[in-house]
Amino acid sequence: MKQIVWKKYRRAVEILQAILLTGLPFLRINGQSAFRFDIPELNLYFFGTVIRIDEFYLILAAILFLLLLITLVTMILGRVWCGWLCPQTVLLDLSEDLSGLFGPKYRSTIQKLILLPLSALISMTMIWYFVPPFDALKSLVVSPVVTGFFMVLWVLVYLELAFLGRHFCTSVCPYSMMQNSLFDKDTLVIEYDRSRDGTCMKCDDCVRACPVGIDIKKGLSTSCIACAECIDACYVKSSRRNLPPFPNYKGTILRAKTFWMGCITAATAMVLLLLLSMRPPVYFVLNRVQEPLPSGLNRYGYTIANNTGKTLDLTLTAPEGVTIIGERSIKIPPYAIVRNKVLVKSPAARDRMRLTIEGNGISIIKEAGYL
Repeated sequence: MKQIVWKKYRRAVEILQAILLTGLPFLRINGQSAFRFDIPELNLYFFGTVIRIDEFYLILAAILFLLLLITLVTMILGRVWCGWLCPQTVLLDLSEDLSGLFGPKYRSTIQKLILLPLSALISMTMIWYFVPPFDALKSLVVSPVVTGFFMVLWVLVYLELAFLGRHFCTSVCPYSMMQNSLFDKDTLVIEYDRSRDGTCMKCDDCVRACPVGIDIKKGLSTSCIACAECIDACYVKSSRRNLPPFPNYKGTILRAKTFWMGCITAATAMVLLLLLSMRPPVYFVLNRVQEPLPSGLNRYGYTIANNTGKTLDLTLTAPEGVTIIGERSIKIPPYAIVRNKVLVKSPAARDRMRLTIEGNGISIIKEAGYL
């Protein structure tokens, strides 16, 4: 079987990931960012819907799904995230490739120079996930807060990439440390074939190619990020002798744990989607305002949240004979919240007051006390 040259596949995955993460903030659905957390409003815009901070159960369900997905991927595919998808790895790989075009003599210095604009782009991209891209770019020259935040991020990201670099993966990264507890004997890892040690040329090309500086011939290492650079380096030499590379991926992907853990993760995803689909298009909350008023007169505060991507024109109505004093026509932009108060007068004594919002095919009735 022909040996796979992993590097070209890794670079394709890394470039695709970089495009997706950088381009996602520009994607808009129903007039809003496809994925963005709005700090002032505490809203999470998520692919055509909005999750508000008071819907914390949805955030908990989403976090549970992500934790299960991370556990599943790590148990089955090992450090595939570290070697193939982690932004840290992607940025360092791409900057190393670009600096390599200028020759080996000044490669390290050129890489640090290349990381300057890359770090700026990454810092700006991080801000775009909280502020819409075009608003963020405008604020960059007029808002001291956005400018200061960008500059701090730029410096921190650059220092981490340029000077800590791969050592972050082996010494600081919490996910890297956590993975060790999720591995088992069937987890996909890169392993040196000791049964063929006698025919290995011991050229140490695998060691020189390793981005974290380990010697795969000495056995499995917790520092390995499963990037397959050692496999490709060994293949260059071993293929000349018609031998497969001595280090290679080893593990069993399809096994019992794959299926039962995959089923649990899929079930959690279905529950999350079900909870999202069950959310009403409009929330209507009504409360009586506690304040002294003449007999037969009550003040009510209401909150209406629009969870749809279209503007709603609603009307506030009361039972027959009851008078609403205040704004009855309510216009709510997409994903917006409207809060207001009205006076309600009833000629007859009653214990409860029922108010209704209607329009755009929506009719919601809420009750509150009446004195």
